[in-house]
Amino acid sequence: MTRHTALYTGSFDPITNGHLDVIRVGAAFCSRLIIGIGVHPGKKPLFTLDEKIALIHAAIAHIADSGHCKIEIVTFDGLAVDAARANGAGVLLRGLRDGTDFDYEMQMAGMNGAMAPDVRTIFAPASPDVRHITGTLVRQIASMHGDVSSFAPAKVVDALRRKFRAPPM
Repeated sequence: MTRHTALYTGSFDPITNGHLDVIRVGAAFCSRLIIGIGVHPGKKPLFTLDEKIALIHAAIAHIADSGHCKIEIVTFDGLAVDAARANGAGVLLRGLRDGTDFDYEMQMAGMNGAMAPDVRTIFAPASPDVRHITGTLVRQIASMHGDVSSFAPAKVVDALRRKFRAPPM
């Protein structure tokens, strides 16, 4: 079986257990997985780029250490297909939680395919235990000092507590 280079994009603000689910899938079928952090000048993220990179490194260490797949982290500020080409990825890896994600991602896959027919989109359905997790909801719950420990890696939970000055749970 040919093992590919894939690009998995997102804002990762913060990285969640749902993201890790997709990363595990990608690491199982790729020889190289690139995590692309999208940088959008019009958006005000909770975490700085350096914080995101550090949190991602901490969260994926156990996956990267398995040696089955080389995992890299890059940033990009344009189209995902351009980032894929720039990083030598022939596959865009996308996670699907539900039908809403499917509809949106199919449209994106169609547009990306029209712009870059050499870059294929592969979908990874979310595992049932992480299907409900979104970065937006994790941030909202954390901002109200709710317990997000089942939704994100421990270092992310600690970082969210510091951002929102929540007491330890």
